[in-house]
Amino acid sequence: MITLEVEKRDLKEGLAKIRQEGKIPAVYYGKKEKSTPIKLPFNVFEKTLKTAGESTIIHLKGEGVDVDALIVDVDYDPVTDKPRHADFHAIEKDKKLEVEVPLEFIGVAPAVKDLGGILVKVMHEIEIEALPKDLPHNLVVDISTLVNFESVITAGDLKLPSGVELKVKADEIVASVYEPKEEVVEEAPVDLSTIEVAKKGKEAKEGGEGEAEAPKKD
Repeated sequence: MITLEVEKRDLKEGLAKIRQEGKIPAVYYGKKEKSTPIKLPFNVFEKTLKTAGESTIIHLKGEGVDVDALIVDVDYDPVTDKPRHADFHAIEKDKKLEVEVPLEFIGVAPAVKDLGGILVKVMHEIEIEALPKDLPHNLVVDISTLVNFESVITAGDLKLPSGVELKVKADEIVASVYEPKEEVVEEAPVDLSTIEVAKKGKEAKEGGEGEAEAPKKD
């Protein structure tokens, strides 16, 4: 389990000042834990966010702090796209959790390699339920079973670790292969009758002009 060293923070302490110190303001709360403001080193949190995501139990430890929690919400700076605040949800070890875990696609799909298809990842994460100790960091999707354009991988095809249950329908599609088709450009049919009418109209016009220019007899 990942352990993060945190400090309790005073709500009167300015958030800008905390960030200038190289730390990120955060808060943890839960059914049996009151909302508690904390702060922790920014670099450590950013690295943990990338490796643990929002489906890995994290142990928050510090003076007066000793809880297991999940990252449930991260606020990002709209300009730098860097995390600037985080919410942790304190968990109960004997209570099942419903979380979304990322999907990791592995292998090579024959329908892509040999038939020139395009892999379509319908899902990138999937909702599961498990006790905190059984939560996986991710679930693996082996795309080597996609042998033709009719092949699909459904949620029910995923191999789940012991103690983990799906919270989506088993027949929901996780991945498939799209068959690219050449676009046929159809030329618009030529309306010959329109051309003929236009031609006759031109002849009539030319004829009319000739009559107008004919010399008058005395």
